[in-house]
Amino acid sequence: MVRLWSIAKLSNFGRRRWFTTIGSERISRVMSFGDGSHGALGLPGTGMGLDAYEPTQVHDLPSDVSFISAGHYHSLAVTSVGEIWAWGRNEEGQLGRIGRDSNSRSVAKRVEGLENVRVRGAFASGVVSTAIGDDGSLWVWGRSKRGQLGLGEGIVEALVPSKVEALGHEHIVKVSLGWGHVLALSADGKVFGWGYVADGRVGNVGLPLEASPLDSLASGYGEEAAEKKVAEAMRKENNMPIAWEPRLVEELRGVKVEDIACGSDHSLVLCHDGTLLSSGSNVYGQLGRRSNEDLTMSPVDVTGSPVSVAAGLGHSLAICNVESGSNTRRVVSSWGWNRSKQLGRGKPEELPREVEGLDGETPASVSAGRVHSKFLFYLLIFLFYLGSCLALERRKLTLRAIFLNLFMAENCFIRLKTAESRGLSGATPSI
Repeated sequence: MVRLWSIAKLSNFGRRRWFTTIGSERISRVMSFGDGSHGALGLPGTGMGLDAYEPTQVHDLPSDVSFISAGHYHSLAVTSVGEIWAWGRNEEGQLGRIGRDSNSRSVAKRVEGLENVRVRGAFASGVVSTAIGDDGSLWVWGRSKRGQLGLGEGIVEALVPSKVEALGHEHIVKVSLGWGHVLALSADGKVFGWGYVADGRVGNVGLPLEASPLDSLASGYGEEAAEKKVAEAMRKENNMPIAWEPRLVEELRGVKVEDIACGSDHSLVLCHDGTLLSSGSNVYGQLGRRSNEDLTMSPVDVTGSPVSVAAGLGHSLAICNVESGSNTRRVVSSWGWNRSKQLGRGKPEELPREVEGLDGETPASVSAGRVHSKFLFYLLIFLFYLGSCLALERRKLTLRAIFLNLFMAENCFIRLKTAESRGLSGATPSI
């Protein structure tokens, strides 16, 4: 049994959930649960045996994993010394392995070709993986006919990690990937976009803004039906508007940006001054406005001041500080697709509103999957010494993870207690 004092990192994509735990001996363990198709969970077994209904440790990984990320059916882990490991689906080469042996895809292996790069972060889409070096360089591999690699016109495949030369003079700190588009954030707050740019999902990057030929999808569609409809429409697309290399987003020229998030076909951008912008498809109301006509990045009217954002298949989340007299509350706002109650509240669904039932909790981070949402909260604790209360602190040391709506059509909460009162001093995990 692992005795935990923190959850250091949460990741989320589709039907899978991840977290990294740090024990009292400072040894990290990666835990996974959910849909294990294509070996995405890194667990042994075949068929239904690949699924995990409770957090299960992923073996074959080093003991110093500090960062995790999930693509559609593959997963990435970064260690404290800058190595990157991958497992899961590899049909598009997203594991960075020469050879695509399906028998070993559930086994975590180090990505080849980055031995001379100290990796500090990794991000994934369904078909592409990315890594950020500690020098701010961006590396990509996999296959995408929608230009997600960003390596140049017509380049749709990279079997080994390749440097994105168009960003060679930038220091990249974060990348977010949607179904076919990408946003990258630099250390000085610039945002670059590339890939499939229909609906203005990456903003204005110098290409004509046009609506996607995808049929409008009603919010009543179930998850599988909606995805099949999207996939069918995408196969029919011709002359796709693609930016083959990263381009500066024109609406954000001169604007310092703090955070970015890509959903399936929409994007969220959080500016330094607290302005939250959205762009892309609005068929589910995921842009936070009723209009479907404006294809440019436009402000989202949220209550309070946003501090972080997340985007799912068709819904959006934001952590906001809300002033109330002399006090400040921190809340989660949600909007967009609510077929599986992933908004955690009722109507109006297309406009940002506060998630219900979180009174007294202080959210630290949020994550959005296809049809569920996940929040990580600070936990208030008392510290006692010789029977006296020394302090009441809001610490990053002890966290409580609340997983919202893990199962379709169930509006329920599951609490995972991850803190014990012993061995807490002197350590500060990152979130």
